[in-house]
Amino acid sequence: QVQLVESGGGLVQAGGSLRLSCAASGSTFSTFVVGWFRQAPGKEREFVAAIRWSGTNTYYADSVKGRFTISRDNAKNTVYLQMSSLKAEDTAVYYCAANRAPAPFGEYDYWGRGIQVTVSS
Repeated sequence: QVQLVESGGGLVQAGGSLRLSCAASGSTFSTFVVGWFRQAPGKEREFVAAIRWSGTNTYYADSVKGRFTISRDNAKNTVYLQMSSLKAEDTAVYYCAANRAPAPFGEYDYWGRGIQVTVSS
């Protein structure tokens, strides 16, 4: 059973930085894609970024390009989302998700419980 556990959320001032972590367990992830999504109050969940477990391909939503960086540590089975130049509109619950298929914009099979990120203006 694949498990994804997010950590690193919290409250930060606008312009600040925060790093989210997603610890994955329960499978061999070599063919997976791991992504970050977010959902703000009253809004639909949206794609933020994704990374293939093997290789160097990364993918970003236009709204976070140049500010967020997704990376992974295969030895630790952990994916990170480094968020910089945070804005109030980045406030949301952030979810880590994994897709068994190498499809960063497809349907994801596994989801974490989510973690709150609040950016104060």
